[in-house]
Amino acid sequence: LPLKGNDRFRSYETADTRTESSTLTVRNAIDGVKVPIPSDRWAFGICRTGQSSLVSSTSDICLFDGFQPNHIYELIYPATHPWVMGLGYAITRDVASFLRYETMDDEGNVNPLVESNADSIRRVYGLGISSTGMYLRDFLYLGFNEDESNRQVFDAVRIHIPGTHRLLANVMFADPNVYSRQDQHTDFTSHSIPPLTYAVTNDPISGVLDGILKRPETDPFVFHIDSSNEFWQMNASLNVHDGVGKRVPIPDNVRLYSIAGHSHVGAAGVGARPTETGGCSNAVNGYYSYAPVMRALLVALDEWVDGGIEPPPSDYPDVRDGTLSTVSKAAEIFPAIPGVVFPTVVNGLELFSYGPLFGSGGGQLTVLPPSRGPRYQVLVPTPDRDGHDLAGIRTVDISVPVGTNTGWNLRVAGSRGEDLCGLSGSFIPFTKTQAERVANGDPRLSLEERYGDHLGFVNAVERATKRSITQRVLLEEDARKIVALAEASDILVP
Repeated sequence: LPLKGNDRFRSYETADTRTESSTLTVRNAIDGVKVPIPSDRWAFGICRTGQSSLVSSTSDICLFDGFQPNHIYELIYPATHPWVMGLGYAITRDVASFLRYETMDDEGNVNPLVESNADSIRRVYGLGISSTGMYLRDFLYLGFNEDESNRQVFDAVRIHIPGTHRLLANVMFADPNVYSRQDQHTDFTSHSIPPLTYAVTNDPISGVLDGILKRPETDPFVFHIDSSNEFWQMNASLNVHDGVGKRVPIPDNVRLYSIAGHSHVGAAGVGARPTETGGCSNAVNGYYSYAPVMRALLVALDEWVDGGIEPPPSDYPDVRDGTLSTVSKAAEIFPAIPGVVFPTVVNGLELFSYGPLFGSGGGQLTVLPPSRGPRYQVLVPTPDRDGHDLAGIRTVDISVPVGTNTGWNLRVAGSRGEDLCGLSGSFIPFTKTQAERVANGDPRLSLEERYGDHLGFVNAVERATKRSITQRVLLEEDARKIVALAEASDILVP
């Protein structure tokens, strides 16, 4: 294998191919005992047919006895030739600033977005999704929304599905491709490192008094949007409460939205009933069904920044109204669906120490794996009687469901089955009839009890689209397409 474990990313080369200078361990669970692999049972290199075929390499690892599926291997080795990842923040700043303010660059190349002067560019917006959302949180925290002439770069940013993670690219040997989640990489640096909140707050766990937004003259307007999955995998609840569960303020220039019942990449979609499990216990949802919400919120963001029209209020689970719960409390509330196991774990957060050369802004990692300090309280959305999140924006497929959509899924039994199944969510279909659900012991209403017939389902979808338009989380053109999806579906078709 490549040193990173897969060939999608380039690995840092080892500075020393002697295995005695590195540590390789294996364990069969996230919290399992790390068993050292003897230095004579592996090598830096490629051995496609076993030890006898070993060819030395500085960017690959060969395990002579083979890698075991569903086990966790951890390699700590002396690397060489780090890339200056933090330069990316300056590049983003300078490119956006040039396009916004300049007519040409220092060598006379004309700004392609303006014909004669930069005044034709009124606003510049930034977008970050998942890892690039983590990157934008870093970008703002490190002060890169102010250019070298002390001007604001982005008027507004839309930060999508990062939870409270930051990318931490401003680190020697940064690894921005790999983020922390419960089922792997729990202590990697692309994690929720204080400060966690947009407002300047006092973190009671670390003692850090800081915030992502602390430069009012250049801080942008922010739409931060998470799915349900980020509460399970990326500590999203810490956007609204501190490490001991006390609510934290949200700045006036920030709106927080969660999308109820969605995985990292979506939910089932209107009228859709996915069946593929993809290595998880339950059918995997995720058809980017929140894309219409994202388009509507882009319009709302632009109206806020460019037109002074207040956007929809924040809609995010909160400790004050009971829409955030501990995992055990959420498990008590979740409907007792036959054959469905509720998670017992969440990607928690501890105060990690990577050594004295590492801080909130990055630095150098000298303690690996990091030492672990006190734990933060991490909460998850409280479910309703169908198993959907009580709080958050409800897309039409959650408002008019044909099954339960969750932001979590579990690995299949025998494959570290208590662990979350990556960024996947679950889809658990409703029965068609009352008799069927009673026979199955399913407490959730059947499709016929909810909608009566196919026309009733379509009418319910149409009503939900009208509510969403009123709430400004759906555009009219998308509403028409969603109603058409409902009409074309097979829900309760005779």
